Amino acid sequence: MVGTHTAAKIGVIVCSSRKPRACPQITQFIIDTINSLPLKGDRINNTILTTIDLAEWNLPMFDESDVPSQVHDPTKYDHAHTRAWAQEVLRYDAFIFVVPQYNWGYPAVVKNAIDYLYHEWKGKAAMVVSYGGHGGGKCNAQLRQVLCGVNMIPTATGVELSFPGREFTVKAARGKNLELDGSGKNAGGVWGGAEREQIAKAYNEMLKIVGANGLQKAWKSATMKLGMAKKEISRKYQKGDQATSDAHAEKVAAPTAANGHAAAAEE
Repeated sequence: MVGTHTAAKIGVIVCSSRKPRACPQITQFIIDTINSLPLKGDRINNTILTTIDLAEWNLPMFDESDVPSQVHDPTKYDHAHTRAWAQEVLRYDAFIFVVPQYNWGYPAVVKNAIDYLYHEWKGKAAMVVSYGGHGGGKCNAQLRQVLCGVNMIPTATGVELSFPGREFTVKAARGKNLELDGSGKNAGGVWGGAEREQIAKAYNEMLKIVGANGLQKAWKSATMKLGMAKKEISRKYQKGDQATSDAHAEKVAAPTAANGHAAAAEE
């Protein structure tokens, strides 16, 4: 956690490894937007934002022998790539996940990167920025729930960036220049109005968490909002209650089967 008047180190994660891709451009737009925002309050005087590109990290599918929650020393992981990834995550006070929606979900590359670690993520603030044809709302909610699973503290506000039209969508899919401007000087540009306000709101929520003010309250709010309350988990998945588990599985499977034709990838 970061104290008053201290710079917070924020890792901004590029959560797409597809080639070509739009995610690096959108990530830079988020960074530029944040850097152009006026500071609010005196909790944190400045922040240092650093891009973390999962395509460049190119982590293999999870291949550690131990469950990450049982590894308390980051030097004890089996593989050099895991030890390096652990040290990278440990550098930051909070994270912004910039993520496309694929078929109503998030890309495998980000889930894999999260699953490699546990204690390195634990207790840190997070903000999710999703994007796609309709903003990626399903992906956004799912990823924030996963972050609660590794005991991170996601903001209550999720940022959803919708592509403004077919031409923009095609350009994004082909990795073309989207001409994004995060300076705040072009209110009529792409994502220059309400989206900018949404980014500012989520970012300030994250800074409050990083600043250690209301940390316990923020964690409780996040877990309750995302359906991760301990009582609910116990009620639904109580050990030995096979009948309840089977009924739950059937209930979940039914709409999945009915919606066999999932939405196309939105990046």
